[in-house]
Amino acid sequence: MNDIRRTILWVIFGFSMVLLWDQWQVYNGHKATFFPSPAAVTVKTPASGNPPAGHDSLPTSSGAANSVAPVTQVPGAVAALPATTTAAAPRQQIVVTTDVLKLTFDTEGGSVIRAELLKDAGDEDKSKPFVLLQDDPQHLYVAQTGLIAGAGGGSFPTHKTLMTAVPGARTLQDGASDVVVQFESPDVGGVKLVKTYTLHRGSYVMSVKFDVVNTGTAAVSPQLYLQLVRDGNLPEKSSKFYSTFTGPAVYTEAKKYQKIDFKKIDENKVDIEKESDNGYVAMVQHYFASVWLLGDGIQRDLFARKVDTNLYAVGMITPLGSIAPGASRSVQARLFTGPQEEKKLESIAPGMELVKDYGWVTILAKPLYWLLYNIHRFLDNWGWSIVALVVLLKAAFYWLNAKAYASMAKMKAINPKIMAMRERLKDKPQEMQQEMMKIYREEKVNPMGGCFPIMIQIPVFIALYWVLLSSVEMRGAPWILWIHDLSSPDPFYILPLVMAATSLLQTALNPAPPDPMQAKLMWIMPLAFSVMFFFFPAGLVVYYITNNALSIVQQWIINTRMGVPPQFHLPKF
Repeated sequence: MNDIRRTILWVIFGFSMVLLWDQWQVYNGHKATFFPSPAAVTVKTPASGNPPAGHDSLPTSSGAANSVAPVTQVPGAVAALPATTTAAAPRQQIVVTTDVLKLTFDTEGGSVIRAELLKDAGDEDKSKPFVLLQDDPQHLYVAQTGLIAGAGGGSFPTHKTLMTAVPGARTLQDGASDVVVQFESPDVGGVKLVKTYTLHRGSYVMSVKFDVVNTGTAAVSPQLYLQLVRDGNLPEKSSKFYSTFTGPAVYTEAKKYQKIDFKKIDENKVDIEKESDNGYVAMVQHYFASVWLLGDGIQRDLFARKVDTNLYAVGMITPLGSIAPGASRSVQARLFTGPQEEKKLESIAPGMELVKDYGWVTILAKPLYWLLYNIHRFLDNWGWSIVALVVLLKAAFYWLNAKAYASMAKMKAINPKIMAMRERLKDKPQEMQQEMMKIYREEKVNPMGGCFPIMIQIPVFIALYWVLLSSVEMRGAPWILWIHDLSSPDPFYILPLVMAATSLLQTALNPAPPDPMQAKLMWIMPLAFSVMFFFFPAGLVVYYITNNALSIVQQWIINTRMGVPPQFHLPKF
């Protein structure tokens, strides 16, 4: 392998890393630039305090971009909601608290308009709980339900209908396992809707029962819709140096987990399973998610659409069939609002754990998370669990790495001979190439022998990168001394400096390429990538430091055993 080919390989490697990073940005809905700065977009709320126009929109069967037609047709898109015939009560907010959740319900529609996760600290103020759902001028993210007309037409209670909150306990009592909050709508179009939310101790999943009562004199065929509505803004603490997915998602047994970029909704290019009798719809962001679930076997139509400027909805519609006068129909659903704890998500419903998205490395990431989770059960510290996991991986790949470092050691041993040959034949490039290949054959050295073993391991370490980046368990998890949150950057930048030092030390131990430009490139690349680690979560930096340190030790031992004393090859710029 001559110097030109090696230079080309280094250039391809460098550009591949940049392009891989850029494509991850595009894949996660960002602009196709290396470090994009997403423009902040706010949700405009009228001075009266009423929600924006899109907030009033209902799922419809025709005319709504990116929506899915319900089983029975509804004429036209809803331009104005039907007026409630009787005033139920003054509009108010009902706060219900359990040991893990503090939820705020609006009597307008009985919607969930705020969810505080009491076990998770806020991004800015650690003394306050993290807020997932909220209805503020700066950010809109709510869970809504209601009824729309089926084959027989009509107007029914929606998420804009003023409802009455049934008196009852609002706090989970000591010794109690549940707390119940119920909302009753007035008669609208001959139909009364009763929503019953049951919050459970220690659970982020609430049971929701919908009772639809026909109070009229004719049969009705309403359809129940469940939707999550949020603006297209990224979470406040989103990093500019790595991106995670924010947006709607749909899961069905047929097409599995499908993410939907806000941009795809804008462009009317949503391609999801439109009808199913299983699965869920979700809104996903880094570490957290909200999910609507219906029981398997219940037919539902899925939709994802834009309802207003920078406002999006994902949901499902299920037909209730014909309800005779005086009869009623009940539907059971569940609403999850909480952290993406993989083990707990797996226990809720099939495919729920996929909201914790590992992308194309899922097949490798899931067993790595399982191993990390079980190490943590023994060590009870996520920082030391990361260190232990990397040690185990290095041990598993020991012989593969040994071959790579042995090849590097051979290259290092013959490097003086090659340098002397290059100087002697510097004016005869063709003869230089032939002589170099001759030396490689005589010394039984494969110039690529140090690359292939390392390249085989790259997918595993990319998968581990996504495990550490995606795991909410790292959020607020301390390690040692000044590291109090493995999901946040080191506040004193000590770990990134150690990371940069280990990267440069590893480069110094490698044989210097004969070509001066290659030698400079080998030093510039680790320096350039080390800059990003100043903004990476501390847990990721701990992983890279451990990996680098173990690689240096292994390389040092192998070089010594092969009679090639470790030497530091410093750059000559």
